[in-house]
Amino acid sequence: MNIKLLTTNITIVFLCVILLNNLVFAQYNTLWIPDTLTGTTFNLNLHTATKQLVSSGQATNTYAYNTASFWGPTLIMNKDECVQINLTNNLPDTTTTHWHGFHIPAMTDGGPHQPIAPNEVWSPFFKIRNNAATYWYHPHLHTKTTEQVVMGAGGLIIVRDPIEAALPLPRKYGIDDIPVVLTSRRYTTNNQFVTTNSVYGDYMLTNGTPNAQVSLPKQYVRLRILNAEVERAYNLGFSDNRTFYVIGNDGGLLNAPVPVTRMILVTGERVELLVNLGNDPVGTSLDLMAYNAGQPLGFPGGEPNTTGQFGSLLNNTNFSVLHINVAATTSNPITTLPTTLVNNTYWTAADATNTRQINVTGGAPPGTAFTFDNAPYDMEVINQTVNLDAIERWNITNNNVFGHAFHIHDVQFKIVARNNNPASVKNYESGWKDVLYLPRNESVSFVAKFDHFADDMMPYMYHCHFLDHEDGGMMGQFVVTGESICPVSISGTTVTCGGTVVSYTTPPVDSCGVTYTWTVTGGTILNGQGSNQVSVQWNNGATGTVTVEQVAP
Repeated sequence: MNIKLLTTNITIVFLCVILLNNLVFAQYNTLWIPDTLTGTTFNLNLHTATKQLVSSGQATNTYAYNTASFWGPTLIMNKDECVQINLTNNLPDTTTTHWHGFHIPAMTDGGPHQPIAPNEVWSPFFKIRNNAATYWYHPHLHTKTTEQVVMGAGGLIIVRDPIEAALPLPRKYGIDDIPVVLTSRRYTTNNQFVTTNSVYGDYMLTNGTPNAQVSLPKQYVRLRILNAEVERAYNLGFSDNRTFYVIGNDGGLLNAPVPVTRMILVTGERVELLVNLGNDPVGTSLDLMAYNAGQPLGFPGGEPNTTGQFGSLLNNTNFSVLHINVAATTSNPITTLPTTLVNNTYWTAADATNTRQINVTGGAPPGTAFTFDNAPYDMEVINQTVNLDAIERWNITNNNVFGHAFHIHDVQFKIVARNNNPASVKNYESGWKDVLYLPRNESVSFVAKFDHFADDMMPYMYHCHFLDHEDGGMMGQFVVTGESICPVSISGTTVTCGGTVVSYTTPPVDSCGVTYTWTVTGGTILNGQGSNQVSVQWNNGATGTVTVEQVAP
């Protein structure tokens, strides 16, 4: 054979291989890792933006925070610190910002009762009482939540604490500790988001990145995953069916890692995973997958249709949510799996002193709004009243046409039974939760303690976290009652607590680091002057305490 011809053929083959590799690489985009904000004061600017999400044509109009073009920065906070968040609304519409999963006073919760008008700044402050875990923030304006989240408004919150910090876990943000926000979008012909009459997207966005890929080191890595969809659930697993480990639920670490090959994550839920890449050769790859094909009737995203309000190109299919390339090991890698994590003491069914029954209603005929107990959401109606420090069991029953994601504000709960059977609770959902999956024709029971915060007037929410169901009225309100927490209301420098007027000379800020000067009407201060809590002897001879737990402007 002619040597020159052989050399030419080899060169052509080599060039073809390079071209093929470039084509394969071109199908992926590098996963965007949100910036972080740390400290005790967080300044957030919610604004309009654009992002080139479709490969050609017009850029997509979006909502974002600070310098991002979609989504917002990850806020990193420490347990027991007091934080203030200054949120400026530069959207053309009113919004709210809910601190999803946080145990904070109702007036700072960011639900429908804390609207932020255009060009207005909202500055809530509160003490971080939550355990180390992954939380998030997002709009919660009634009837507008779907639209504003679809446009891109939202962000993650990472809480750290000394117990988690002492564990041998990956925590190098963006290197071996990776935020993964899962959602999907449908586009109009000019590349704009479809925000109405469509609950499922046709194309994946992971951290706002289409066809996302990430390079992760050859060692244990930690994935902090949020389902930020309108309605779709994800049955997560890896393309090679490897075992991975659930180490944390919505509200904190589990007592020990739980090995799984599949796990379901519904809207609003978070999970922290450990994945061992230590046995994977550098240069190889695998995919984090949604194994959503063949799910039972009522699984959100399992519908067979590809078009229409409940259709999608991703429905009832298995698809990649993140392509992972294995890269070189980092310095000081985590190479072994911890056998234990934390020592949670959970509430049990026997601890509950009160039981509530919540029923999913509506939804039939198709197009009818879902509700709880046949009562569409009304901002003026309190659906449940809970006593301060009560430990309650809530039974949520879904004898209905579709699955749901039940979320409650203020508390982290422990799931104690599925279908009245404690053994049916999945191992990977054994920790503290604030969202639960409620399949069709099933019931779930949880136990929670409603402590620290009482306010007879300002409610918390419970609702389906399918954003379209929430906007459609599948939401209720509860108040926690009790006189040990102030304030019920505030006017100038006067706090009204249980009918007693308490005045102070300092600005209305958080109880941490503030010197209060108190005068009490109807009694005498015995001790505690200067702190956020004083002991009082009332004029009728009774004694008690008055506490400003949190005060918001």
